[in-house]
Amino acid sequence: MGRGYNSIDRREKPNYTEEKERGRCLLLKIAGAKIRTNDGHIEAYALLHTLWREETGRPFPLIARTERGKPYFVDEKLYFSISHTKRNAFCALSDVPIGIDAEEMDRVVNPSLAEKILSPGEYAQYLAANDKNKALLTFWVLKEASAKCTGEGLRVYPNQTSFSLDDPRVKEMNGCLVVVIKENDNAF
Repeated sequence: MGRGYNSIDRREKPNYTEEKERGRCLLLKIAGAKIRTNDGHIEAYALLHTLWREETGRPFPLIARTERGKPYFVDEKLYFSISHTKRNAFCALSDVPIGIDAEEMDRVVNPSLAEKILSPGEYAQYLAANDKNKALLTFWVLKEASAKCTGEGLRVYPNQTSFSLDDPRVKEMNGCLVVVIKENDNAF
């Protein structure tokens, strides 16, 4: 996986957030940067390389995938997740399994999607929201980050969740809604 990831020219330092907590999760680092190439996937992995190097000082480890496709570090005790939009790349590094997702805040989503992907409780919140597009994007990033965290993907229809529009895990970063969900932090 190493080809091309370290060769991306970074004129700006990525945005970082770091969270230290009590309990099981002692490390959570999130990086985000504007995409400078036409490949957000490579940009997200370049950010991951940077976070890894800064956190561990060791060479970047091998990456494998679970049966369902979730990437993980081979023989390491750190976990990661990546996401990218058309204009931004993000990654998260933690000592517990995590999932990250991001959507551009100016992305327009077809409102008919709401009935298909939202649970009854989420749909009621969506109908009451002043900004329905932002509400739908908020629910989507929560669902996607949760699916990435568990490694299950969206195998079950996404209307089986129970998220809230005021979920404190939803952050704005680089013009995107970004969510990181940690293991045992899901609201299924």
